[in-house]
Amino acid sequence: MLLPTFILLSLFCGVGWCKLYEDIADLPGLHYDFVVVGGGTAGNVVANRLSEDPKVSVLVLEAGLSNEGVLSSQVPFLLSELIPDSTYSWNYTTIDMPGLNGRSIPYFRAFFLGGCSAHNGMVYTRGAADDFNRYATLSGDSGWSWNNILPYFLKSEKWSAPADQHDTQGQFNPQIHGTNGPISVSLNGFSWSTFEQNIIQTTKQLPNDFPFNLDTNSGSPLGVSWLQSTIGGGERSTSATGYLAPHFINRPNLHVLLHAQASKLVNVTQKAGKPNFGGVEFRYGNSLYVAEASKEIILSAGPVGTPQILMNSGIGDRSSLNALGISTVLDLPSVGKNASDHPSLSLMQWEGWHSGTRRAQVPSLTRGVGTHIGFSRLPINSPAFAAFADPSPGPAAPHLELTFTPGGFGMPGANLMTIGIAVVSPMSRGSVMISSSDPFAPPLIDPGYLSSEFDVLALRHGVAQAQHFVSAPVWNGFIGAITTDIAGLSEAELEGLIRNTTGASFHLVGTAGMSARGARYGVVDPDLRVKGALGLSVIDVSVVPVVPAAHTAAIAYAFAERGADLIKQRWS
Repeated sequence: MLLPTFILLSLFCGVGWCKLYEDIADLPGLHYDFVVVGGGTAGNVVANRLSEDPKVSVLVLEAGLSNEGVLSSQVPFLLSELIPDSTYSWNYTTIDMPGLNGRSIPYFRAFFLGGCSAHNGMVYTRGAADDFNRYATLSGDSGWSWNNILPYFLKSEKWSAPADQHDTQGQFNPQIHGTNGPISVSLNGFSWSTFEQNIIQTTKQLPNDFPFNLDTNSGSPLGVSWLQSTIGGGERSTSATGYLAPHFINRPNLHVLLHAQASKLVNVTQKAGKPNFGGVEFRYGNSLYVAEASKEIILSAGPVGTPQILMNSGIGDRSSLNALGISTVLDLPSVGKNASDHPSLSLMQWEGWHSGTRRAQVPSLTRGVGTHIGFSRLPINSPAFAAFADPSPGPAAPHLELTFTPGGFGMPGANLMTIGIAVVSPMSRGSVMISSSDPFAPPLIDPGYLSSEFDVLALRHGVAQAQHFVSAPVWNGFIGAITTDIAGLSEAELEGLIRNTTGASFHLVGTAGMSARGARYGVVDPDLRVKGALGLSVIDVSVVPVVPAAHTAAIAYAFAERGADLIKQRWS
């Protein structure tokens, strides 16, 4: 069934695309009104929206490769070939984390145009209204509230029919989706009918614990919903395919230079007692160049790259910078701090039931093919609340995410189903720091997984929830044994198993966090300008103060859409 898709993509993947600058010698110049650092999920949004004004010039500096012809990104079913392919990733690993019993784990970040939107699991979730209302409170700006950010979600989205054109009535709410944006969003286009029916039947058999939710993206995500993905016409939709589509990238005032890795901000002058940043130093090949911005530099290098560039530029904690021999230009102690991410667990897998020649319709697949997603809260009497305050932003926001996949991980050829578990309102915090004055040295990435016992207790409850889910009568005879025998484990043994198997969700935020104007902490003001600086903004998920109860691609698009509007307003 996939063969026509492969043929079409291989024939047309390079057709109609604009010329991207692969060679700096072809670039018309290095003087622009706006320089955007990073052609990832958020950066391409900003470049698109700013270049809508033909009177301004925009340059995007992208460290990685072109996205053209990368079939493992374009074809959703090939995600397992893209990750952990080292060609299109920065190949980062975390530091050894005490919360994971001293383990260091891979931390994938995309190294090609489109950024992590071209490299992720394609899950489209917006989070809870409470998430955004908390952002509005923390920033003192009601523009970040759910009601005010929702139009930006709609602006970025183009709801699309699933690839198999099946009837989607009752599987989503069309009233809360956009239809004219650059990013395609759709429901699963490859049916696993029996598995899907069993999921829905479970919401009827266990409605108090797993209620059906027509659309998780309404701002009220609690319950089990059909999974929505950034896919259109059977092909992944990314910030590169959407916001840099030919009719956008062919604008004469928009230039994108690939293979250009930013090192630090330069051309610093003093204006009104504040440092004013006028240029970006970057490496192309073996040489260093400077791109100058007459109006503003926008850092969109992501939650790892953005704080790394800031610190290499002398923006960060003075004592930490001094210890590395970096002169402090702007003392902002919060740079790189307050990182938060979702610890995830793929422990709960079951063998597909079979008897004789009959076999359940549970294929052996890998990432990115989930059919449903569920969000839930810990019960009021949870042991977690005996020791910790509730870290969620409100009573309608979840603590846990369950993803339901007709397939599995780590057992090639096995017939599996998986319920993935993630803590989406974690209490743990981490950081992204630099280790030397070499701007190209790998950063120290510490998501801080399970550094708070709250997150361990939440994952323990998630394990119990997954077991309870498959206790519904509809699963009798459909699945076999769990692949990791957890029966009879003591609390200490289960905790040890969780710490030894928890992995990354790659949803890091907060390393250049937004706070209220005049606050003593934070990196950017509510308008996303770097505190105490001129000519410099940050627009990517590093500004999100606390990780939302959502996969972060949709949030990146919405924040970037509003961020671009804020820039346009101040330069209009």
